[in-house]
Amino acid sequence: MRIAVTGSTGLIGSALVRSLLADGHQVVRLVRHRSKTGPQPDGTTAIGWNPLLGQVDRAGLAGVEAVVHLAGAGVGDHRWTDAYKREIRESRVLGTETLAAALAGLAEPPKVLLSASAVGYYGQTGDRVIDESAPAGDDFLAEVCVEWEAAARPAERAGIRVVHPRTGLVLSAAGGAGGRLFPLFRLGLGGRLGDGRQYWSFISLADEIAALRFLLDREDISGPVNLTAPEPVTNAELTAALGRVLRRPTPFPVPRAVLNAVLGELAVEVVGSHRAVPRRLLDAGFRFEHPDVDSAVRAAL
Repeated sequence: MRIAVTGSTGLIGSALVRSLLADGHQVVRLVRHRSKTGPQPDGTTAIGWNPLLGQVDRAGLAGVEAVVHLAGAGVGDHRWTDAYKREIRESRVLGTETLAAALAGLAEPPKVLLSASAVGYYGQTGDRVIDESAPAGDDFLAEVCVEWEAAARPAERAGIRVVHPRTGLVLSAAGGAGGRLFPLFRLGLGGRLGDGRQYWSFISLADEIAALRFLLDREDISGPVNLTAPEPVTNAELTAALGRVLRRPTPFPVPRAVLNAVLGELAVEVVGSHRAVPRRLLDAGFRFEHPDVDSAVRAAL
């Protein structure tokens, strides 16, 4: 299968590309720098796009049968200034609008578009268990996710099957939040964040990639799908699991006041709670390799 991927150099994108190539698929990367287009050393092909300007190399998308859209500014990469919040929103919404319009305009559109989203869609839900039927929240990330998903509608109207994988916290030592947390825990400097009672809906990187591959193949699934392990845990429970697996103490809790001072508005998400479960994946028969936090942490390390 010929599959196009945006965000192909990120934590999830790079792992997905490796997985697809290993199984003999052709991969087309969408990249923003024209100097990096053309055949790549790893066997992929790169084509140009500028999501903010609405530009895509449509000729390079010819013959693509599936698209996985993962691109977007990192939510935790910077303090949330007004300018960076605008970048978070525009990189997702404008990028998705650009891609969806380009795909809809192809003479032969792809069969499926996996257009990324996040469990932030639900807002802060405390300890209430939520699945894909739950309504959207009303905080900043929830509003972004609503617009992000809506931006893919041109592809839906063109008859493309659109799936919105709502991903939780991807546990990996190679990047993302895990890439920042794990070194601290290795040094014995880890601890819970805030009071630790907030739920974090996690997923191992291996299960994230397997779920994306599963959704590419399942022609009967469209719309939102939670990509989270079936057993969400509190931040305190995740902290304890890291301590157990790494055999390190976890003595240094970070008070909410310190998080507020260091992270600003982003602290709301760090101490916020999403207890999301993957109802649709489970109902479709997907099997998690790392369903519990200890196995997911071991896999990450």
